[in-house]
Amino acid sequence: MTRIKTIALVTAIACICTIGAFAAEREFKFDSKYLNLPVTNEAPECQLELEVDGEKVHEFTIELSPGKPDFWVYLEVDKYTGKNGVLKTLEFSDSQIKGFEAVYQDDTFPGENVLYKEKLRPQFHFSTKRGWNNDANGTVYYNGEYHLFYQHNPFGFRGGNTTWGHAVSTDLVHWEELGDAIYPDELGTIFSGSAVVDWNNTTGFQTGDEPPLICIYTSAGDRTKWSEGKPCTQSIAYSNDRGRTWTKYEGNPVQDHFRTENRDPKVIWWKETKEWVIVLHMEDHYMAFFKSQDLKRWELQSILYEDAFYECPELFQLPVDGDEDNKKWIFYAGHGGYLIGDFDGNKFTPEMKAVRYNYGNCFFASQTFSDILKEDGRRIQMAWGQVDFPDMPFNQMITFPVSLSLHSTEDGLRMFAYPVKEIEKLHGKKYQWRDEDLKPGDNLLTDVKGNLFDIDCEIEVGDADEVGFEVNGFPVVYSVSEGNLEGGFVDEYREPIVIKDSGDKNDYIGNSIAELKPVDGIISLRILVDIPSVDIFGNNGRVYMPMKAVRDLNNKSMKIYAKGGTAHIKKLIVHEMNSIWN
Repeated sequence: MTRIKTIALVTAIACICTIGAFAAEREFKFDSKYLNLPVTNEAPECQLELEVDGEKVHEFTIELSPGKPDFWVYLEVDKYTGKNGVLKTLEFSDSQIKGFEAVYQDDTFPGENVLYKEKLRPQFHFSTKRGWNNDANGTVYYNGEYHLFYQHNPFGFRGGNTTWGHAVSTDLVHWEELGDAIYPDELGTIFSGSAVVDWNNTTGFQTGDEPPLICIYTSAGDRTKWSEGKPCTQSIAYSNDRGRTWTKYEGNPVQDHFRTENRDPKVIWWKETKEWVIVLHMEDHYMAFFKSQDLKRWELQSILYEDAFYECPELFQLPVDGDEDNKKWIFYAGHGGYLIGDFDGNKFTPEMKAVRYNYGNCFFASQTFSDILKEDGRRIQMAWGQVDFPDMPFNQMITFPVSLSLHSTEDGLRMFAYPVKEIEKLHGKKYQWRDEDLKPGDNLLTDVKGNLFDIDCEIEVGDADEVGFEVNGFPVVYSVSEGNLEGGFVDEYREPIVIKDSGDKNDYIGNSIAELKPVDGIISLRILVDIPSVDIFGNNGRVYMPMKAVRDLNNKSMKIYAKGGTAHIKKLIVHEMNSIWN
């Protein structure tokens, strides 16, 4: 339906004057996919509500545009087709009347014709069509599809209105955004959580031949007027159609509030007793372990304190050096610090002090996929990529999926991260060199130009003092004398926040420098170059350094160099990268 016709469907615009504000209502007969809303960043924020057939279904805040919008956002309303809706606000500045009147229905949204072609749009890291995203949530595999949920503000450039966005992929690299899955309600906004396949129908939600998918999340009360006075509790939702539609359990919350901001439930299946295990961030640096037979009733088993941990817990097993008969449990939290130890279904017992495997400046709140096929066997992880996209209709991204593994090192057992093999699906033109000396002033990459690359190299450091790359001017530096790998322009990320009592000098939070020791005189580097980021992997994932890399994209130059002496390039393979959105 056209904009003019849609606005013509308005049967009431009531502007009731109050002190310094207005209240307004608009009535719609829904017959289109989107309800489009204009946004201007830094405009006064107002609260909108949508009622459908007399029932409140949405409440959200938005910076409604008083004039020409910076961008448009939308609410998907096709599920209300044929129904009557009322969009209303209770507090409203007079400058926003034009923005409220400009809201309209359509089967497209402004900017859809250039979607994924925006100047700063990541081209092989997932980002949402419109609005803000943060934590990766509910990562689960089922029937040929990887499901990625994420914290989402559909209505603005910054966080808020926390909703679960949803995308699926058949290959971990090409993603289809399905739209928002779980919206805020009277219990609160939808904070982080996880998802599982309920193969045994323990919840009783199954209605057909396929097992239900279950999302387990925090209902974060008291963040909205709708949930005013409510605490943080835990809730579940289910789907019987491969995640295309979601129903909240009518008995929510399934776990009442019991300590401060208890949140971020991670669920795994404990096959020994045929029960669910839930790990919950309880408060500060405390994590709690629960068990449940049906995900509707939870029983506390134990509490773990670790001063390196905060938010978004994870719990899984990894084989040591690929030995399936020798596995260790990994427990970690939002920033990537982790413990290795033993878990008996009730209690986690650490076998070492906390260490860290991620040294980048844009990584937080990761999650690994549940229900990966046994024949695959990988532990695949994605996280919130903390990168700002100024002047874009979207903000932040999700990190490129990596496969986690556990290896013996000179420092003991350590977790490695490396790009999933499916990245090869994005490879374009190939450049390669082998057994080339690299002297000061040399650059093998002079003729390589662009902003999207996958670089794979092995460098024998020789007598060079420093070797590295300049990627569109962005430096990736290995100091031979210091044994450090570093990414970034300046020292703003160098201030270390040390994990207490770790004893490992690499254990920083928010740093862009890490120790990397040559192996038989050789370092290996894998570098993924996207529009807003540079992901660096040292020595096959021993160091994982996802970096926000805001740089001049008109600078398409590439450089590999040596300083102070000659290095030897054992292998250098550069692939141009294709977009996941093509």
